[in-house]
Amino acid sequence: MKIGGFFCASLRALGFIIVVLMLAAIPALAQTVDVTDDAVNAVAKRLYCPVCENQPLDTCMTEACARWREEIRLQLAEGSTPDQVVANFVAQFGERAVGTPLDPVLRALALVTPYVLAALALMLGVFTLIRWRGRRPVSTPAASIPVSDDYLSQVERDLRGK
Repeated sequence: MKIGGFFCASLRALGFIIVVLMLAAIPALAQTVDVTDDAVNAVAKRLYCPVCENQPLDTCMTEACARWREEIRLQLAEGSTPDQVVANFVAQFGERAVGTPLDPVLRALALVTPYVLAALALMLGVFTLIRWRGRRPVSTPAASIPVSDDYLSQVERDLRGK
């Protein structure tokens, strides 16, 4: 009878363990996270529509973009981070999906180059202005030619009409 009692106790313990494991699994099954539109748009704002040119994914109204926003929602619901979602889109559509290169060196070049070019243009403009303002007046050729009194009297007579 002791063996039967031991068997019953083991069966109860095993049943108890199974119940505990099933109760522990319920939260894992119920982890379908409700992803808000704000969370989807926060990720979509970082991406550009691969179909429309220069159109952020969060404001694009095409059917393709609506599907891509739904894909973002699904990936976020599965537990992906926003950076992982962006990396997934880059893997699918290339770096044009994010608008700027993901490589830090290329990204720095893409973001800094316009400012460097603007600074060079400003320096060139200032240099040209200083050089233009610093010029001395050039003497006119007429001022350097000696004029005789006979010539001036002839011009005055011609102007009077005589």
